[in-house]
Amino acid sequence: MKERLNCVMDIGEQMLFSGAEVHRVEDSVGRMCRALGAARVDCFIITSSMVVTIQDAGGEIHTETRRIQSFGTNFQRLCRLNALSRRVCAEQPTTEEIREELAQIKAEKPYPFAAECVTYAVIAAAFTVFFGGGAIEGIVAALIGLAVRLVFLLSGRIIGNAIFTKFLSALSITALAYLFTLLGVVTTPDHLIIGNIMLIIPGLGFTNALRDLFIGDSIAGILRLLEAALSAVAIAAGYFAFVFLLGGAVL
Repeated sequence: MKERLNCVMDIGEQMLFSGAEVHRVEDSVGRMCRALGAARVDCFIITSSMVVTIQDAGGEIHTETRRIQSFGTNFQRLCRLNALSRRVCAEQPTTEEIREELAQIKAEKPYPFAAECVTYAVIAAAFTVFFGGGAIEGIVAALIGLAVRLVFLLSGRIIGNAIFTKFLSALSITALAYLFTLLGVVTTPDHLIIGNIMLIIPGLGFTNALRDLFIGDSIAGILRLLEAALSAVAIAAGYFAFVFLLGGAVL
């Protein structure tokens, strides 16, 4: 039973890594444990920790804890993990089969870096035009969007702090927008800033926080809400740090 619990914890951990809401992970872990023979399952899962205790038919108790260091958003992987959890509940495969399929899911390569850069550029340009910018602003915003993706890459490898990465991204967006304004490429930095800020606004985190709160997972919801609020503060700090400390010296 301990091996089965370990497999279930691996699936739940990967679901959290991929951006699943806490309630979904708790429900999936509980269902898989009961399907694999647990008589009782007690789950306590938040965004940074998993604690699961099961009692088998013989009365033996097993507990496993996982520390979640980081998480992101990968809906393709999450979809496959959901399918695996449903298969575990419906077919009760062996631990070897579960580990083999989970290894295949984890081995899937993410989107190519070039595709991510193009996506950042297109989103930045689209929002810039949506908020009133012209064709030139859209092209410049796309270039800044590429720079934002590079900032995310370098900051993630060197610093590894998501909040500080948001600060550096906002600072870079503002600095580049003012630079293109000073060079005369655009007349105002406003459309460039707002179009690129949309790339780093924690909308998904805020939505997941509210969903966790509404379904009763208060601790997980508060933690996600706090993280979203800190991200928003970091974005605002990155903008105002340039405008007030550096912008006045160059404008």
